[in-house]
Amino acid sequence: MGHRIFVTRRIPEPGLDVLRRECQDVEVNLDDRSLDHAELAAKTAEADGLLCMLNDPIDAALIRSAANLKGIANYAVGYNNIDVSAATQRGIPVSNTPGVLSDATADLAWALLMSAARRIVEGDSITRRGDFRGWAPMLLLGGDIIGRTLGIAGAGRIGTAMALRSKGFNMNVLYYSRSGNEVLEMELGACRVEKDELVKESDFISLHVPLTDETRHFISAGEFEMMKRSAYLINTSRGPVVDEEALVDALRAGQIAGAALDVFEEEPKIHPGLLKLRNVVLTPHVGSATVETRTKMAVMAAEDLVSALKGEQPVNCVNPEVFD
Repeated sequence: MGHRIFVTRRIPEPGLDVLRRECQDVEVNLDDRSLDHAELAAKTAEADGLLCMLNDPIDAALIRSAANLKGIANYAVGYNNIDVSAATQRGIPVSNTPGVLSDATADLAWALLMSAARRIVEGDSITRRGDFRGWAPMLLLGGDIIGRTLGIAGAGRIGTAMALRSKGFNMNVLYYSRSGNEVLEMELGACRVEKDELVKESDFISLHVPLTDETRHFISAGEFEMMKRSAYLINTSRGPVVDEEALVDALRAGQIAGAALDVFEEEPKIHPGLLKLRNVVLTPHVGSATVETRTKMAVMAAEDLVSALKGEQPVNCVNPEVFD
């Protein structure tokens, strides 16, 4: 195909290979940074296909200005960065990368839970500074995991995978979801509850909801007031799901025991209060960051973009109505 493709950041080579086999002109932004809106619009203006990242704002103005655009592939499972309605109005299919990153993200969520509960980052820092003076009975006392209650907010693919990892810890599992989850109920005896009950009863709350108008600040001051003082909050979904100002206040006041975040409200900016607290673990949005997972994502996004350029419905199309 003689199509022009723009890829907004470098992705694993197997994905680029898919594009290069099918398209004559594949341009990749080789700078290790996100383009600003003007740069992004300029690069997209003549493109037939766009493979973008979750932090690229693909808004209505950009979509309107890209006269030749025939397909948008988002290198992420979430696609709140794209004005899907504007794309649909122009008949442009939009795709994402669901499923393939569920295990990697669930693994990280579980790692964050354990790191927060057992104060792993604090312990590493003390040891590296040379402040370890030998075993002490009150050194870095954390929270138990065995037999505790795990609350899953958003029981989709990732939330389900996260919950299933609790099997070996004999945890009581609660979940909040728009619909029932037979897998969690059959495998774990999990109980579907309302949000307030999940917040009040859970020792660990792991967030896996998509970012929508309804889930923005899903966890805020009111929720922190309801949580156990011994509870931990884990977020690997989207930053704005948590009100960071309220989180900082809750952590400072000891309303909750700790938190672990892989995503941030104004990413890549991080609330300065979080950086000063020892009872929060912070990672730089690496939920899907394994070689295998990111490679699968690249190939999936590329193949779906090629399908769109051929006039075929992508396997992971989020607006299939454009083909009606």
